[in-house]
Amino acid sequence: MKKLILNMQMSVDGFVGANDDHCWQLWGWGDECAWDDELKRDFNAIFETIDTILLSRKMAEEGYLTHWGNAAKKFPQDRFYAFAQRIVEAQKIVPSDKLTTSRWERTKVVSGDLPTEVIALKQGAGGNIGVFGGAGFASALIAANLVDEFQLFVNPAVLGAGRRVFDRGGFSRLKLLGSKSYASGMVVSRYARCE
Repeated sequence: MKKLILNMQMSVDGFVGANDDHCWQLWGWGDECAWDDELKRDFNAIFETIDTILLSRKMAEEGYLTHWGNAAKKFPQDRFYAFAQRIVEAQKIVPSDKLTTSRWERTKVVSGDLPTEVIALKQGAGGNIGVFGGAGFASALIAANLVDEFQLFVNPAVLGAGRRVFDRGGFSRLKLLGSKSYASGMVVSRYARCE
């Protein structure tokens, strides 16, 4: 069965957003990237296992797919942007009751019960499913106990306030799969649900 892997940037104090200001993140949506080469290599390795992306409607509409599609075209030979090409090639699923059709390439809009849709995706063939979205989307998946692995990219920043992804519960214990610090100050910790 496929794993649902939630990728989330967060601050040291556990916030994933503060008034939609992403300047605290080491890798925002732009050409400037403070990630070091080792972190970029490791992120690309994570993406090699993913062939489907579950993406929040809001993130899709805010330009996630367009941005990384443009990055794949702009940096076609840059090994540090290999994941951008994977984003382009992957099947994308956007759960939404507001959208009826997709305006993005290789992207399907689904409506209905989110847990039912995710379980059906997980039972399909192929690689794992990467999840990208905001705090509300991530919290809904966590509360429904659908996330198999958490990849938390902890930025060297303290926000003091904002949105969190673990506010709605779902389970209380995680099993550490690995943790690694990088020269850029980022710490990436991987966790699985304790069964």
